[in-house]
Amino acid sequence: MDRDDDITVERDGHEEDGVSEVELEERESKVDNKLAKVKKELEAAKAESKEHLDGWQRSKADYVNALKRFEAEKAAAKDSGIMKAISTLLPAYDALERAKEHGELPDGFESIVKQMETAFAALGVTTLGVVGEPFDPMRHEALGTDMTEDPKADDHVTSILEKGYMVGQSVLRPARVRVAHYEGA
Repeated sequence: MDRDDDITVERDGHEEDGVSEVELEERESKVDNKLAKVKKELEAAKAESKEHLDGWQRSKADYVNALKRFEAEKAAAKDSGIMKAISTLLPAYDALERAKEHGELPDGFESIVKQMETAFAALGVTTLGVVGEPFDPMRHEALGTDMTEDPKADDHVTSILEKGYMVGQSVLRPARVRVAHYEGA
């Protein structure tokens, strides 16, 4: 410890340890200066600490946002891959379905159709287009109209020309349909 750090206190106006009042005031001034310097350093350290904390918090928020973005991109890439694979298989599946509907499915192909249906279900593929449901341009493609005398049937699907498919919330292919059209008297 420096000699300057030793302070002698004067009591009852008498000098203790040979320190005069002038020397005491000088020492008090030095102590005040050191105290001011330490306070200034403390404030600087607090400011620097806050700056580091703010930077860390921003970095943490950026990291969390990046993780969320990566997860969303990963899910989108997965859905895109599924949709590409299914799009590639749909023409063959449609041909098998048409052959099945007309009773022209060769022996042994029924199991292939069932396997494809099971695989599509496992991938989250759902079919679009049901006769009688309201026409939805986001899910249906109208290829023609059929006149109806029932006003309640107006703008409802009357027949499915080709099934549509969707994966999750994304329409892979809209159902190709005919739609009822009511012309009031």
